[in-house]
Amino acid sequence: MKKRLELTPRLRLAADWVPQGAALADIGTDHAYLPVWLLLQGRLRSCIASDLRWEPLRRARDTASRYGAAGIQFRLCDGLGGIQPQEADTIVIAGLGGENIAEILSKAPWTADGGHRLLLQPMSRPEALRSFLSKNGYAIRREALALERETLYVVMEASGGRGPLTLGQLYGGAKLLHDPLGNRYLIETILRLQNAVAGLGRSASTGHPGRADHLREILGELLEMREAWRNANGGRN
Repeated sequence: MKKRLELTPRLRLAADWVPQGAALADIGTDHAYLPVWLLLQGRLRSCIASDLRWEPLRRARDTASRYGAAGIQFRLCDGLGGIQPQEADTIVIAGLGGENIAEILSKAPWTADGGHRLLLQPMSRPEALRSFLSKNGYAIRREALALERETLYVVMEASGGRGPLTLGQLYGGAKLLHDPLGNRYLIETILRLQNAVAGLGRSASTGHPGRADHLREILGELLEMREAWRNANGGRN
């Protein structure tokens, strides 16, 4: 009897958004848990699992072999550099920092053509990724939060389009008004920025005289977003 493959909450959330019959490209696949799980579920018509280094691709092959998932193309490439636009309609980039994901997309402008679904899961700096998307021809279609080992992670679905965001949305989320974990996400973000403001106040010379004021402006919007979340969710804390 083969061992059952279980995804972590953040990867399961991304997997749930992959449409039936997708042509998938999983960028930075590492162990290839997500594409293998999707293949075992019969959800994909084709699959590319790519990574920048040979060792992650070796682990990916081992995972596919262990669980009996056939049909994956394993590809050594930097980001989307070895993927042709017509090879995938759904692109997953999970487990990288927000700035790294933005850099990968910046080198593949065809991902903003409107014909590709992007499922993005930044491990850090989600505000940097949202900022890139909003300024470079992408629109965030939906967002959701996953709690994993007491850490919140956001998953975004984006595609080509127009999607300007406010300062508050860059940091607090563009589509999290009804997310059950939205209040916690906003509180954690508010506390992080408050600590940053306090740190700037303790420094005699920051080199960024307007930084504290900028953060206070963001904080003001985040507090308004938290009140909106509470009103939209029955006043829950």
